Amino acid sequence: MLDVGIGTGLSAEPFSAAGCQVLGVEADPRMADFARGRGYDVEVSAFEEWDPAGRSFDAVISGQAWHWIDPRAGALQAARVLAPRALLVLFWNSFRLPPEIVAALSGGGAPVREAVPFRSSSVGVHEDSRDRAEQGIRATGCFAEPVRWQLDRQRRYSRDEWIDGIATGAGAAQLPSDKLEDVRERVGAAIDGIGGSFAMTISTIVLEARLLTRSS
Repeated sequence: MLDVGIGTGLSAEPFSAAGCQVLGVEADPRMADFARGRGYDVEVSAFEEWDPAGRSFDAVISGQAWHWIDPRAGALQAARVLAPRALLVLFWNSFRLPPEIVAALSGGGAPVREAVPFRSSSVGVHEDSRDRAEQGIRATGCFAEPVRWQLDRQRRYSRDEWIDGIATGAGAAQLPSDKLEDVRERVGAAIDGIGGSFAMTISTIVLEARLLTRSS
């Protein structure tokens, strides 16, 4: 399978664990190096310009990354590389943080709120991305009617696990090291104040489409 915008490899992880052979395409060389360090094969390119070199895939996935892709050009590229009747599956995650943690992030001012991605987001935040992706898929004429679905689950995070995750967000690179450390300390104190861990509901919204006709 092909993971578009593989990033750090988080989206590929469950598929790899299930026995899938995953190839990543990633526009950011730093992210690509990180994913390679986790054992994934990754090629550096914008997906729309990527050369598949005649290869085909049983699935194309993109986790939390398709909004960086031109909707129609990306869907056409997927149609070129998918095997007959294979799936294009796009997904985004949203979540709602405890108010104490939201307050800790808000205390950093606008630069922190904008740069650190770990803040509350409703399912509706990603609806525009999913709408545009769906329109792009339809415009190719290569896929069956896209299907939407949603998976809700709860996940408990420890203080250290959440703090370590803050620095992995792409937006964290925009912050100077002292500001990032300040955010980590304030958020850590907020988690300590609610018992050292917290449960969070995560919603994954999914758009999938089955290939009918490969694009030339």
